[in-house]
Amino acid sequence: MPELPEVEVVRRGLEPFMARRVIERVEVFESRSLKRHADGVEGFVRALEGREIREVARRGKFLWAPLSDACRATSSSPSLGEALVMHLGMSGQLRVRDGAGRGAYQASEPHVSEGPAPDPATHLRIRLHMEGGARIDFVDQRIFGGMHVSPLIGTADARAGGEGTDLPLIPQSAAHIARDLLDPFLDEGSLVRRIRMRTAPIKSVLLDQSTLSGIGNIYADEGLWEARLHFARPAIGISSRKVKELLSACRDVMQRALEVGGTSFDALYVNVDGRSGYFARSLKAYGKHGTPCPRCGRALVRVQFQNRSSHLCPYCQRRR
Repeated sequence: MPELPEVEVVRRGLEPFMARRVIERVEVFESRSLKRHADGVEGFVRALEGREIREVARRGKFLWAPLSDACRATSSSPSLGEALVMHLGMSGQLRVRDGAGRGAYQASEPHVSEGPAPDPATHLRIRLHMEGGARIDFVDQRIFGGMHVSPLIGTADARAGGEGTDLPLIPQSAAHIARDLLDPFLDEGSLVRRIRMRTAPIKSVLLDQSTLSGIGNIYADEGLWEARLHFARPAIGISSRKVKELLSACRDVMQRALEVGGTSFDALYVNVDGRSGYFARSLKAYGKHGTPCPRCGRALVRVQFQNRSSHLCPYCQRRR
């Protein structure tokens, strides 16, 4: 599943083609991609056609586009407006095409030097026709992702909802998602205290999106390797200093991944122009089992953990 760096790359790619533009027409090719939209296909189309997108925002792995009625509530207008919520799930992609059907390619981006991936037209689920001729294609092979329109509500701390927006609003359907490590309004001191109150394994805590959003299996393994922590250590037994070191490691690895377009292992994650990210070349632990640990030279291993794989160095990351 795409994690924070991959979703942020997609957000930045969408913004020039969606922000401050009207959705002129909506086509739905697969109703299952609207499973979270209560009003069905007709209601989804009716809710979007003719409305302007204000901006494209992200918190953790969630993307949303506040519509033009998004605003701070007043006594005369108690509604905070609505947003188009986009979630990639396991295999979702948001691909931009210009008026001629060509992929939109930002030549200034250093991480997109290879040719675009084939257009997976057989998995096209939803298409948004935008003002100016661009279209946004939601492609999803496994149909775990989707789109829906959600009411906006105020953020719990009255701060901006996420990256790309200055509004203190978040979609109601994503209100349970915690702030992420790249969010300037994250209260890290409070986060450290909450992590240290948990008896669960530290990796489980990192993956809990209601505690800290944006981290999945890849960046959890990388951050734990950097901090020399075993994934199964109970969070409650880790010192504040070590938790801060772990959060710093996770933040650093995600920032480095973002600089090169995220991590792609196959064609399921690509940018809006169909190109892959290249951070897989820089991974130190994830997917590297059987190869020497970059720190001590001993073999990295892969072990099962809560129905997923964990990658670590059994010498550098000993379980105490």
